[in-house]
Amino acid sequence: MTTTDAQHDIDSPENLARRHHGLSVLSRIDGHQGEAVIDSLADISPALGHHVAAFAFGDIYDRPGLDPRSRQLVTLGVLTALGGCEPQLKVHIGAALNVGISREEIVEAMLHAAVYCGFPRALNATLAAREVFTQRDEEAAPGAATASAVAG
Repeated sequence: MTTTDAQHDIDSPENLARRHHGLSVLSRIDGHQGEAVIDSLADISPALGHHVAAFAFGDIYDRPGLDPRSRQLVTLGVLTALGGCEPQLKVHIGAALNVGISREEIVEAMLHAAVYCGFPRALNATLAAREVFTQRDEEAAPGAATASAVAG
């Protein structure tokens, strides 16, 4: 039998408190999309879900020094530059909209990133943004909830 050091026990009281705080921050910024990401890890890697919530959002995202808009612009730039992160980029495009960054600012940030990370990555990011914008428009359209309920 092995014992788990308290630091690595994601269900220790301290880590539960950190995770709860991080989930609160995540929910405030990303809404249901962020929660869905954490939930999707429950059966394969609850520890990864814990660290995303507790560390990324609870410890880092909630630090003073940058407002949520600035943090999301940095995040969009980094995910654009990394490439291959389109699912995460889409979540953060939604988060950027949630914190008041306009569609035009999002697209401009991706155009700006092209200078530093190249056109293919900026193109992929911009196409991901278009998908998020289209989804938001469809969800906001009158009768969208009724139409999806009828179709389902």
